[in-house]
Amino acid sequence: MSAPFGPAPLRIITADERLRETRGIKGVLTGTSGIGKTTQLLTLDPERTLFLNLEAGELAVQGWPGDEIRVRDWELARDLAAWIGGPNPAMRDDQPYGAAHYARVCAAFGPGAQLDRYETVFVDSISVASRICLQWCKGQPQAQSDRTGKPDMRATYGLLGQEMIGWLTHLQHTPARNIWLVGVLDRKLDDFGRPFFALQIEGSKTGLELPGIVDEVIALTELRPEQGAPFRAFVCTTINDYGLPAKDRSGRLAMIEPAHLGRLMAKIRGPRPDSAQRLSFDLPADTATNPPTTKGA
Repeated sequence: MSAPFGPAPLRIITADERLRETRGIKGVLTGTSGIGKTTQLLTLDPERTLFLNLEAGELAVQGWPGDEIRVRDWELARDLAAWIGGPNPAMRDDQPYGAAHYARVCAAFGPGAQLDRYETVFVDSISVASRICLQWCKGQPQAQSDRTGKPDMRATYGLLGQEMIGWLTHLQHTPARNIWLVGVLDRKLDDFGRPFFALQIEGSKTGLELPGIVDEVIALTELRPEQGAPFRAFVCTTINDYGLPAKDRSGRLAMIEPAHLGRLMAKIRGPRPDSAQRLSFDLPADTATNPPTTKGA
């Protein structure tokens, strides 16, 4: 007999329960090509980290003693996301990431419990993931015009955005595991010749929505002080002096942090500043006489 229709039971999570939960960190590590993003894998515990290698750029971490899965096609990338994230109860059996998809990948890869040994999944890179996803989308029936049967690029990029956002959202909902997505950062010029930075991702939808999906956006960059040698560092906050894309949902990070991903995660999990230290709702005293200029508004 089928279950009666009606709303699912509502469960209120108390503050004590929420504070006891172990929540993984979901973040994007970005930076220009060659700055050392992949090398950040060496700062993580190899016994507790799974490396998803889409980049074929493991030469930078050739001596890393941890486990690795090499991904060269979109269907495998999607199956791995289902395996890592578990079944999504909101999806039907004929949809990706639903219970049937999860059961199928567990039959192929083994039970999901074997992933319990991994605390962090390091995905290198989201830029390559978008390229292999685009190639897959071009071969799907939805990417062909119903009228002419020829490729429809608008439909192709619409499917690309749908696939990438679904993949990222499923990884983001992996509860207790850290997920770090590496992405290449491009320096571009707008219509007025002003420089700006953007993630190197096929299609516009994924790049626009990605910062709202993850908890952290960290930009690895080279800083050149007026005195002393240049050094690499993480830029971590949305308001920063460098025009780099960054975001810190934890409230624990400074604008500039040492370029060590393992220590950064430890700080994110550390004591949280109280609200008085984290947020200031007052304007500077000289705002009326010295009004600030806005950026981009």
